[in-house]
Amino acid sequence: MVLLSASICTKSGKALVGRNFMEVSRSRIEGLLAAFPKLIKAGGQHTFVETDNVRYVYQPMDNLYMVLITTKNSNILEDLETLRLFARVVPEYCEEMTEHEVTDRAFELIFAFDEIVALGYREKVTMAQIRTFTEMDSHDENIYKMVKKNKEAEQREVAKRRAKELTMEKRIRDRLGGSAGMVHGSGGM
Repeated sequence: MVLLSASICTKSGKALVGRNFMEVSRSRIEGLLAAFPKLIKAGGQHTFVETDNVRYVYQPMDNLYMVLITTKNSNILEDLETLRLFARVVPEYCEEMTEHEVTDRAFELIFAFDEIVALGYREKVTMAQIRTFTEMDSHDENIYKMVKKNKEAEQREVAKRRAKELTMEKRIRDRLGGSAGMVHGSGGM
């Protein structure tokens, strides 16, 4: 199976989230997705449509479609199995199947899509593995966050000390300015 692209699109063919797995231009994929709704027959039982060049394997998800675009010579059974996995991944990240929710969760969905397919070929992964891979903590990221947090705390301390110094300097100036004024005033008598 060679998977060209995986997308979540509207009923009109507008891509909300898409991931290309092969060297195909974005405009070509957008054109294929725009043509997709016109190819679907109302009330049809099939979840795939073929054109001269590609095969669309799709699953309706409320007002959206999960669409895989594959080469025509890919194995339709593998395509359908891959589609089922994609269709199970999406609700894991989107509580509601709305345009807004899908676009808000775009990065999480793309990361999950990348765990399912690499270089156009399906990886042998389960839902549990996808969850584990996408939630994994990065040791370098944790170190970066700790260093950043320490720097911010250090900067707050420096700012507090500097504010305290400025307050003390102002008090000293006010005392000296006030007593100096009295000395001038009493010296004039």
